[in-house]
Amino acid sequence: MATMVRDVMTHGVETATPSQMLQEAAQMMRTGDFGSIPVVDDGQLVAVLTDRDIVVRAVAEGLDPTTVQVGQVASPDPVTIAPEQELDDALEIMAHYQVRRLPVVEQGVLVGVLSQADIALEAKEKKVGEVVQEISQPAA
Repeated sequence: MATMVRDVMTHGVETATPSQMLQEAAQMMRTGDFGSIPVVDDGQLVAVLTDRDIVVRAVAEGLDPTTVQVGQVASPDPVTIAPEQELDDALEIMAHYQVRRLPVVEQGVLVGVLSQADIALEAKEKKVGEVVQEISQPAA
């Protein structure tokens, strides 16, 4: 029987809101030691804020993180996966889009996050190594 995303995903993840100040979200990311945070509005996943978003869209542009809202710099339309999808599907999506974390969404509602670490705990070492290599390759 195939392993499903719901069986290995992380539940109860921290989230930010589009109207939250960027500095506060960045502090949450630092405290939690994660490189991205899902952005949720009225229960629906609307974006993902990454450390790269903060650097490229805010810091590099000289924006003030105490006055800029998360929604102004977060990446809209994130790649997601459903909890009932197979782990192999998640590996293919992560490799194709070169992402290390996938928000797990059910009817638009964030129910968890699937990360490389979650997969590494479950999947065969060889397969994980191959996917990590694919995800980490520079885009063509």
